[in-house]
Amino acid sequence: MNIQKMMKQAQEMQAKLGQMQAEMEATEFEGQAASGAVKLTLTGKGKMTKIALDASLIKADEKDILEDLIILAHNDAKDKADAALADAMGNVTGGLKLPAGMKLPF
Repeated sequence: MNIQKMMKQAQEMQAKLGQMQAEMEATEFEGQAASGAVKLTLTGKGKMTKIALDASLIKADEKDILEDLIILAHNDAKDKADAALADAMGNVTGGLKLPAGMKLPF
């Protein structure tokens, strides 16, 4: 295999990876629970940027339920972000065959 070709592929992949990371940071994913009564937004890297709670959920005696719904909405958004990241990584590494089990840092 041509080492120059491999180096060029690695450089191209590194540039694409940097671009993908910037795009993922700029992309927002909304998660929700309880039919939209709890909504939150995460960046592609998992940083929470927004949260919206339906006023009907704010009851002192149902605090535990609300906390659980926030966790569910977060997990929903995180799953969407993770799926988009996996798809983007597949596009970046598609031309380069990585050894089994090797993952690129993100």
